Amino acid sequence: MKVLHVITGLGIGGAEQQLRLLLRHLPVRSGVVTLTNPGAVAAGIESDGTPVTHLGMAGNRDIGALPRLARIVRQGRYDLVHTHLYRACVYGRTAARLAGVRPVIATEHSLGESQIEGRPLSAGTRALYLASERLGTSTVAVSPSVARRLAAWGVPPDRIRIVPNGIETDRFAFDTRARRLARAALGLPEDAYVVGGVGRLTPGKRFERLVRAAASIPDVRLLLVGEGDQRAELLRVARECGAADRVLLAGACEDPPSTDRPGPSLPGLLAAMDVFVSTSPDETFGLAVVEALAAGLPVLYVACPAVDDLAPAAAPGARRIGESVPELISALRGVHDARPARFPLPAAARRYDIAHSAQQLMSLYDQAVHGTPSPAK
Repeated sequence: MKVLHVITGLGIGGAEQQLRLLLRHLPVRSGVVTLTNPGAVAAGIESDGTPVTHLGMAGNRDIGALPRLARIVRQGRYDLVHTHLYRACVYGRTAARLAGVRPVIATEHSLGESQIEGRPLSAGTRALYLASERLGTSTVAVSPSVARRLAAWGVPPDRIRIVPNGIETDRFAFDTRARRLARAALGLPEDAYVVGGVGRLTPGKRFERLVRAAASIPDVRLLLVGEGDQRAELLRVARECGAADRVLLAGACEDPPSTDRPGPSLPGLLAAMDVFVSTSPDETFGLAVVEALAAGLPVLYVACPAVDDLAPAAAPGARRIGESVPELISALRGVHDARPARFPLPAAARRYDIAHSAQQLMSLYDQAVHGTPSPAK
């Protein structure tokens, strides 16, 4: 089977890195088209052996990109087109139809309660999405929570399939040597108590609240992994709180790393932490939380469908907390004082192994192309 994946961009982000992981586990011949921004993840995908084409789309209304994309689909003789993220779903579904390719799967990675991919939901956004959705075969939700939102938005429930995000679980197993090396590379003392977070440095992630909460506990250091427009503001808040020397912004971390990337890997950075905190109040899955659980960390989170959709016993190291700064401080003090040992690998991390997600997706591919799902293993 030949599959073309179409995605809005390939900078470092959850959906982008999820595509790369899937490509490493799907037993098909694949190609990738990125509408914009062929960033670090594009280089990683190519280093894994999958070609990436940059469409060079100028903006949301660059209609000229549509015939270019349709030509790529037609000339590649693809059996199926798989789209990722809002703009790519709209343009990719339409281009596939123009190219005569009927089997189209679209994955909805980032539909929140009030936003899609960080932008507020609107009547126009919804109308365009639903119009293009009819051109596809089915729409994949990355969690039951996203499936419910899609149905409430107007996508027919019989067209929605759930294929959860996944991680390469075994890579995140805690390693004491990786912890020492990561802390040395970051300049963190071996005996420091480190609170960690992972995600884009944007207002929606509410990291400024985590900065304030961590700053209130004198011997705590904060390690944030990610990049974004709020970087300068977070550093300003740290200075305002008198904790500039205890807040470390490590920058974005491609995962899996490219072979030539310097510095600690994401599993190494998680090994360097003592507790993981997710302050975002609107998540579609919560991949960073699952990675932290796989690393054995105690996890405090404001919103995480990946955990909330499971029984509590599946993630005993995770606890839902309130999103205000006082609530964050209270939760952090509790974990800080208790100093729990690293947790064993929870059932949640095994459930969300990327190999399982790829197998589920392959079944959808076979159903769309051949009319028969692949047998379960």
